Amino acid sequence: MPAFRPTLAYLAGALAALFAASPAHAWSGLGHRMVGELAARHVQPATRAEIDKLLAGEPDPTLGGVATWADDLRNTDPDRFKATSRWHYVNTTDGTCHFVMARDCPDGQCVVGAIEAQRKLLADRSQPLAVRRDALKFLVHFVGDVHQPMHASNHPDKGGNDYQISLRTKLEPEAYARSKYIDGVMGTNLHSIWDYYILGEVGVDKPGHPGLGMKGYADRLDALPWPPEAGALSAPLAWASESCRLVDARSLYPQGHVMDRSYLDAMRPLAEQRVRQAAWRLAKLLDDTLGTPTP
Repeated sequence: MPAFRPTLAYLAGALAALFAASPAHAWSGLGHRMVGELAARHVQPATRAEIDKLLAGEPDPTLGGVATWADDLRNTDPDRFKATSRWHYVNTTDGTCHFVMARDCPDGQCVVGAIEAQRKLLADRSQPLAVRRDALKFLVHFVGDVHQPMHASNHPDKGGNDYQISLRTKLEPEAYARSKYIDGVMGTNLHSIWDYYILGEVGVDKPGHPGLGMKGYADRLDALPWPPEAGALSAPLAWASESCRLVDARSLYPQGHVMDRSYLDAMRPLAEQRVRQAAWRLAKLLDDTLGTPTP
């Protein structure tokens, strides 16, 4: 990655915002909606029919349309978001990527446990429709979460949330973080880099930043060979370990805390692969739960 030499004015603006990073929402809306959109394109017809029944009445009754619901609870139902906040990630404390459920996910309170629990609810046709609908919405989101490398971590920094970054970027942040964007420099953290900026530099389409948009970006990813490379079915615990191993194997932690888009460009192929893997695995999980089990 080419060296980036910040000016004194750049550093002054960046450091003013650097230590006030906002919480991140794995993959942001763009990434989560692409996972849902791509999965919906590859489920069986019988699965699609069940999804349509479950999501009838939703403002956007598609997998992409409900993909951010679990994060949106932060604003729409803060108590429920607080009760489910641990379901979005899993951390291990021994420095390896060997997650031990009893230690790292007590009482199923992590993303792996949440996927397994919500899948059981979705599969149980004796449950009320509202319970199964919410289970489907949780599953779409959490399968995306567990494929975001910073959501399955062995680093003692809360999945990169405590690793501060000054990012020079033309992409303005989401509304909740706009106050930390000063003179083209974003005071943020490594988790948010993976959450929003890596995919957003290409996909976000808004005034001042023309991009592919969600559908256009999904079309680009869907045009690649399917299923994606290393798309083995496996199980949620294996997906978490896979994300954890990628953090160190691909050197996702930069050298230093000042960054420009060269890091984003270098990491984008991996981020796109994880979105595609999440979508393929989500489609197969839903087929096994709602349609015809995968052989």
